[in-house]
Amino acid sequence: MTEQNRKDIAFASGKERCAAWLYLPEGASADHKVPIIVMAHGLGGVRRARLDAFAERFCAAGYACLVFDYRHFGDSTGMPRELLRVPLQREDYHAAIAHARTIPEVDPERVVLWGTSFSGGHVIVTAAEDPRVVAAIAQCPFTDGIASVLAINPIVSAKLTVLATQDAALAASGKGLVRVPLVGAPGETALMTAPDAKPGYEAVLAAAGYDVPTGMAARVVFDVLRARPGVKAKDVVCPIMFAVCKPDSVAPSKATLRHAAKAPKGEIKMYDAGHFDIYVGDDFEQVVADELDFLSRHVPLG
Repeated sequence: MTEQNRKDIAFASGKERCAAWLYLPEGASADHKVPIIVMAHGLGGVRRARLDAFAERFCAAGYACLVFDYRHFGDSTGMPRELLRVPLQREDYHAAIAHARTIPEVDPERVVLWGTSFSGGHVIVTAAEDPRVVAAIAQCPFTDGIASVLAINPIVSAKLTVLATQDAALAASGKGLVRVPLVGAPGETALMTAPDAKPGYEAVLAAAGYDVPTGMAARVVFDVLRARPGVKAKDVVCPIMFAVCKPDSVAPSKATLRHAAKAPKGEIKMYDAGHFDIYVGDDFEQVVADELDFLSRHVPLG
């Protein structure tokens, strides 16, 4: 697999343009349409942070992939930068699906959704809203905002709430924004401060060979607290795989398992790995092998 199988594209979402990579496997054509996997990253993440590693494996197996950056992030348009709004990111997923269905080499009736961490929650909701989706993969998914916030040190949580309130006030007056770090050491004021968060995130960036902005608009704290995408698992009619990290310090597995058990066609795979471990090394190899097995059974090629 080389970058010859990948090309840069963009699609409209609202008033913005989402930058994306389109991976097409060998032999894909208008006469030989293939399934496509629509993919985006988690909280504050962009496609260059190891999503290409997953997409390359899926493409080598025969699946097309559309890997995009949300508006306000990465190579996509949108100001201010690093602004995360849950409704907008879910609109971006729907826009990506709509675009994927227009690609000549793609079978519009075989669209698969893939999400990781925060986007794992988006995938659950989007699959529930679009019954044409044929399968979904939610990897170490964020499913319950309250559970995730309760996993944060209470003092840190209080500081984040103050910053989020200040940011929301500035946004209302049009005077700018307050940024908060994405990851930090335990006790620091950041969105993810579990002992494994900062070294795990840095390991992902090192493996990607890419530096991404590590801060974002603090008002995201309110979006995280309100979001409970896991409740939509019961409404997902297609097969959905939940790749769950048992000791997950960011998206607590207990809440995820409770929601995943309600998916009519849900499959759960457990990993003794931390939230960021499955992007690199042996844990990556295991999870991508399991996801390919899931795809081969529910979205076969041929």
